[in-house]
Amino acid sequence: MVVVRKSLLIFVIVTVMIQKNAMAAQHVVGGSQGWDESADFKSWASGQTFKVGDTLVFRYNPGLHSVVELEGDSSYKSCDISSTVNSMSAGNDVVKLNKPGTRYFACGTAGHCDQGMKLKIKTVTGSAPSNQADSSTPSSSSAASHCFSTTFFTFIAAILTVQMALVFLL
Repeated sequence: MVVVRKSLLIFVIVTVMIQKNAMAAQHVVGGSQGWDESADFKSWASGQTFKVGDTLVFRYNPGLHSVVELEGDSSYKSCDISSTVNSMSAGNDVVKLNKPGTRYFACGTAGHCDQGMKLKIKTVTGSAPSNQADSSTPSSSSAASHCFSTTFFTFIAAILTVQMALVFLL
């Protein structure tokens, strides 16, 4: 009986961990326009709630743009891209929001930051789902895939828990 209780506890812990990761939001910067001069990043960001655990996805043409994370507000305001914390140029860059605070991003291509291709976000702690209404509407196949993967991992956790209980019993 003790083995069954321990197995059930492990199952609950694994399930909670999976659900917590499933709650994290993925924000596609600029929404459907992506990381491009035509997007209004200030307006886009104002409609978002960025929480610890969420991710930012910068989608752009790597030949035309890049992403640099700036050190602070003064670099952001003056578009000083010489003092960067991180630089990305793959065209589908993912940034994990791992702690609360303000972060600053700009395009590393000369002149683009001055044209408005910059982003300031504030990451907050919290347990409610993030608001992604304007980030990028997921397609039904994307939503179905996400639902399937969460269900699949919960199912795998259940199988592993039962298997561990059987191993301990035998």
